[in-house]
Amino acid sequence: MKVTAIIPDEIVSDVQEYTKGKNITDSIIKALSDWLYIKRIQKLNNEVRKEPLQFADGFNAEIVRNSR
Repeated sequence: MKVTAIIPDEIVSDVQEYTKGKNITDSIIKALSDWLYIKRIQKLNNEVRKEPLQFADGFNAEIVRNSR
């Protein structure tokens, strides 16, 4: 998708410095991808916090270790 955006030069420079992108487009794609990754992890953490994972009855790590 082609997008026109007015972004301050300082932000673009910082993004390029941190992402080490080949150009501005590559740098912004990397930065946005990283941001989305972090947000998805935060969302998953919130979901697990609301409803923690529980192991099935009778499950224990020793059984898993011995099965290999």
